Amino acid sequence: MMRRNSLAFRLVVSSAIVAIILLVSAAVLLASLFQAALERNFDARLRAVMDGLLANVEVKRDGSPGIQSELADTRFTLPLSGWYWQVTPPKRGMADLASPSLLEKRLVPSAENLAMRDSDGIAHFYLDDVNGTRLRVMEQRYKLFDKADQYSFLVAGNFDELKAEATAFRQTLVAMLTLLGLGLLVAILVQVRFGLRPLRTLQAKLTAIREGRAERLEGSYPEEIQPVSDELNLLIQANSEIVERARTQVGNLAHALKTPLSVLNNEAKLQPGALADKVSEQASVMRDQVSMYLDRARRAARAQTLGSITEVEPVLAALARTLERIHLDKRVKITVEVPRGTKFRGEKQDLEEMAGNLLDNACKWAIRQVNVAVGPSMDAPPDGRLWIDVVVGDDGPGLPPEKLKEPPVRGRRLDETKPGSGLGLSIVAETAAMYGGGIRLDKSNLGGLAVKLRLPAVV
Repeated sequence: MMRRNSLAFRLVVSSAIVAIILLVSAAVLLASLFQAALERNFDARLRAVMDGLLANVEVKRDGSPGIQSELADTRFTLPLSGWYWQVTPPKRGMADLASPSLLEKRLVPSAENLAMRDSDGIAHFYLDDVNGTRLRVMEQRYKLFDKADQYSFLVAGNFDELKAEATAFRQTLVAMLTLLGLGLLVAILVQVRFGLRPLRTLQAKLTAIREGRAERLEGSYPEEIQPVSDELNLLIQANSEIVERARTQVGNLAHALKTPLSVLNNEAKLQPGALADKVSEQASVMRDQVSMYLDRARRAARAQTLGSITEVEPVLAALARTLERIHLDKRVKITVEVPRGTKFRGEKQDLEEMAGNLLDNACKWAIRQVNVAVGPSMDAPPDGRLWIDVVVGDDGPGLPPEKLKEPPVRGRRLDETKPGSGLGLSIVAETAAMYGGGIRLDKSNLGGLAVKLRLPAVV
């Protein structure tokens, strides 16, 4: 299905509108041309009848017209058939002459009908007979023999017969043009799909790069798209170079700052006194701040790296085994439920750091049981990407409902009854946010606290 804001929809709709306009215009033009051709042919038939009538009319002694022999066309003898002829003398009182089909009726054109004539002096117009039949009429004035006055010769044909032919033609024309329009629509759809196929290929290859299955766009594209492919490859390369430089600079900065801070701290310890204590205290604060922001910079650099993919199950299983040994005195049992093939779109060390913090906290508060469940996210943003939830729950005391809604803040602990710095959840939240994810606190199925970690994934 095509979306309304897609290129394919716009191309198909615009092409269909143009095709419909052209087909309708062609239908109107062809119908008009056919109508004109029928009228010319009809007029030619009426002209032939008039020529035959002229050859058979004679003038009697009293000046009234007479006919030597009837016309061969039998339609002029059928009563009110719609085919008529009549000859009208120039003076009133003279008997006129008419075809048997008119019976006692006569055709009476108006002065307006007779006003417009062609180069041969023939007037063409329309009349209706007593039955309502539409007539195509041709009238011309002639002088017979040595008479000075002109006689009016009028021939009329059943135009409804012509209308039936025109209607049949229009119906056939509409049917054929409709089939042609449907064929054009199918051709447009095929053309659009074929023409936009390189863009779908480009999208698939970009997805492969984002999911770590490729490092650059390979293959050739049409000349309109090839420059885009080349620029994207350069952008990917520049992004990788920027991330690598950032990592190097972060490492250099860490070494450059930590050494002077260590020197200040050591010197302060050698000089007892209030000033030395204050220098030592502030140096420790500076060292913690430097470590915090350098860690954040490293995580941000890793999160922005294209193509990093991590298998989730081995990381969680290894963490579970390690933490079970660390908390052996409590005999905590950690169960891991991960669908086969689930992959995190990010760095392995980031997943280890986030999941490790959550599992360590759960083990501290758990009585005997910690559960890790991974599955598709139900509240992910509608951005077209795949998201998973890593839910870590324990059977500990949990948290009061009002504390479940509090966002993690660096250095602030949700519970003061256990040792810790209060950095774990905030580090997890910051790292998840760098990947576009987040964390949410809830009540665990085991009775304690459940932390839901939302992360980007790949198929």
